[in-house]
Amino acid sequence: MPSPTPPNATRPRPALLRHPRFVRLWCATTASGMATWAMPFILGLAVLDGTLTAVHLGLVLAARTAGFLVAVPVGGLLADRHSRRAVVLWSGLLAAAATPVMVAGLGTPPALMAAAALVVGAGQGACRPAFQALTAEVVEPDDRQRANAAITLSVRVTTLLAPGVTALLSTVLGTAPLLMVTALFWLAAGLLPGPGSHTAAPRASRAPFHTEFLEGLAEARRHPWFLAGLGALTVVIAAGYSSTSVLLPLASRDHYGTEAVLAGALTAYTGGALLGAVIVARWTPRHQGWTALAGLALYGLAPLSLILPVGPIVVFAAYAVVGVGVELFNVPWFTAAQREVEPGKLARVSSLDFLFSYGFAPVGLALIAPAAQAFGPEAVLVACALLCFAAPGLAALAPGARGFAVDRAAPTRAFGRTPISRP
Repeated sequence: MPSPTPPNATRPRPALLRHPRFVRLWCATTASGMATWAMPFILGLAVLDGTLTAVHLGLVLAARTAGFLVAVPVGGLLADRHSRRAVVLWSGLLAAAATPVMVAGLGTPPALMAAAALVVGAGQGACRPAFQALTAEVVEPDDRQRANAAITLSVRVTTLLAPGVTALLSTVLGTAPLLMVTALFWLAAGLLPGPGSHTAAPRASRAPFHTEFLEGLAEARRHPWFLAGLGALTVVIAAGYSSTSVLLPLASRDHYGTEAVLAGALTAYTGGALLGAVIVARWTPRHQGWTALAGLALYGLAPLSLILPVGPIVVFAAYAVVGVGVELFNVPWFTAAQREVEPGKLARVSSLDFLFSYGFAPVGLALIAPAAQAFGPEAVLVACALLCFAAPGLAALAPGARGFAVDRAAPTRAFGRTPISRP
């Protein structure tokens, strides 16, 4: 007869997929990620079949990015002011409703498609901080790292398998039906999540929007590790991601004479990210913040691998290591924000994360090609690699960076006010 479990024994935590509320949230975030990824890819197929020109594609994608950047801070404000579940719902419905308008605009002047893409981007941007905050509501603190790893795993599997599946379906369905499928994904993203624990503030107690936005900035400033980490992430995306996005295709063509290096490097990156998500789901390092920033600094290996006269296998290995490092940063970064930030301000702080990290990426993409023409691709790649190494290293010096946590022993001030007490 088995002996009873002692009262003070540590029970194994049940699998997250046994929690219905998390499963619904996981499915919704996966659907949102699939819709976000699929639209540019499907529109790229439309360029290939002549339904859309390359110039029009650029305008449509620029409009979507603009909608995203405008809606991210607004979505963060609304998600802290109202129910996060309601913000996700209306964001998904907004993007789903605008997608058929994009379909109607195929083969016409780009104004209609660009306007619809602006709305789709707004829906995408508004739901991102709400999803981050909703994860903290649905999942217990001890399970959040596993939850964030599970969410990023679904995103990486999607990006690994979806291109081939989408290209295959395009031979049967065509561009317009595939775009309509993304509307179904947005519907699922909006409708699937269950309610969280956050409740809307009474109307009489709500401050003006600009005041609440400043409160979110004050909360972010109260966490020096967050500001430093966000600065490092912004630099790495603007320099590392942008340089490799622009110059990897050129290196694949000019140095290796084949597009297989481009495809192999991107596949290796996604495979490394999958491995990184699996690792971080099971491993919590002692100095989590420093480990995460070290993982982020590994992005410098990607531009370095394009400078040296090495074989394709070395490039693939570098991109795989970069993928591992990215997830060693992403999962602890999201988990730390959900743990450390005041719950009622989490969506606003998360919106700053997405606004800066995504907002500066187009700037980097726009500057890399002119810089490569002026100074040479090798000089640009060296500079970007150094920035990728230096920015996380400097961020590691910030107070609280070692563990991505506020030093409880030292009082902090927000915009010159008295310290804010944590619940």
